[in-house]
Amino acid sequence: MAESTTSEGAADSAHCFAFCSWHREFSSSAVLARIIEQQSGPGVGMYACAPCREKHGLRPVGEQ
Repeated sequence: MAESTTSEGAADSAHCFAFCSWHREFSSSAVLARIIEQQSGPGVGMYACAPCREKHGLRPVGEQ
Protein backbone atom coordinates (compact mmCIF):
# COMPACT_ATOMS: atom_id res chain seq x y z
CA MET A 1 0.00 0.00 0.00
CA ALA A 2 1.42 3.41 -0.97
CA GLU A 3 1.91 5.94 1.79
CA SER A 4 0.87 9.56 1.44
CA THR A 5 3.74 12.05 1.33
CA THR A 6 1.63 14.92 2.69
CA SER A 7 0.45 15.32 6.24
CA GLU A 8 -3.15 15.96 7.18
CA GLY A 9 -2.16 19.36 8.60
CA ALA A 10 -0.68 20.58 5.30
CA ALA A 11 -3.59 22.98 4.77
CA ASP A 12 -2.78 24.68 8.09
CA SER A 13 0.85 25.25 7.11
CA ALA A 14 -0.14 28.40 5.16
CA HIS A 15 -0.65 30.20 8.46
CA CYS A 16 2.30 31.67 10.31
CA PHE A 17 3.18 33.22 13.62
CA ALA A 18 3.33 36.91 12.76
CA PHE A 19 2.72 40.38 14.15
CA CYS A 20 -0.85 41.59 13.64
CA SER A 21 -0.65 45.16 12.34
CA TRP A 22 -4.16 45.95 13.60
CA HIS A 23 -4.09 44.93 17.28
CA ARG A 24 -0.27 45.15 17.48
CA GLU A 25 0.51 41.77 19.03
CA PHE A 26 1.81 38.45 17.73
CA SER A 27 -0.72 35.87 16.57
CA SER A 28 -0.64 32.34 15.20
CA SER A 29 -3.62 33.08 12.91
CA ALA A 30 -2.05 36.08 11.15
CA VAL A 31 -1.96 36.12 7.34
CA LEU A 32 -0.83 38.75 4.84
CA ALA A 33 -3.77 41.15 4.43
CA ARG A 34 -2.29 44.27 2.82
CA ILE A 35 0.74 45.21 0.74
CA ILE A 36 1.82 48.84 0.76
CA GLU A 37 3.88 49.71 -2.29
CA GLN A 38 6.52 52.42 -2.05
CA GLN A 39 8.18 54.60 -4.70
CA SER A 40 11.64 53.26 -3.97
CA GLY A 41 12.72 50.24 -1.98
CA PRO A 42 10.72 47.21 -0.98
CA GLY A 43 7.06 47.40 -0.12
CA VAL A 44 5.62 46.67 3.31
CA GLY A 45 3.40 43.72 4.18
CA MET A 46 0.72 44.08 6.85
CA TYR A 47 -0.51 40.94 8.59
CA ALA A 48 -3.89 40.52 10.29
CA CYS A 49 -5.07 37.83 12.72
CA ALA A 50 -8.43 36.08 12.31
CA PRO A 51 -10.37 38.27 14.80
CA CYS A 52 -9.00 41.49 13.25
CA ARG A 53 -9.79 40.26 9.72
CA GLU A 54 -13.39 39.68 10.77
CA LYS A 55 -13.69 42.94 12.74
CA HIS A 56 -12.20 45.14 9.98
CA GLY A 57 -13.53 43.25 6.95
CA LEU A 58 -10.07 42.24 5.70
CA ARG A 59 -9.31 39.40 3.30
CA PRO A 60 -5.98 37.60 2.84
CA VAL A 61 -3.98 38.92 -0.14
CA GLY A 62 -4.27 35.54 -1.87
CA GLU A 63 -8.09 35.86 -1.93
CA GLN A 64 -8.25 39.42 -3.31
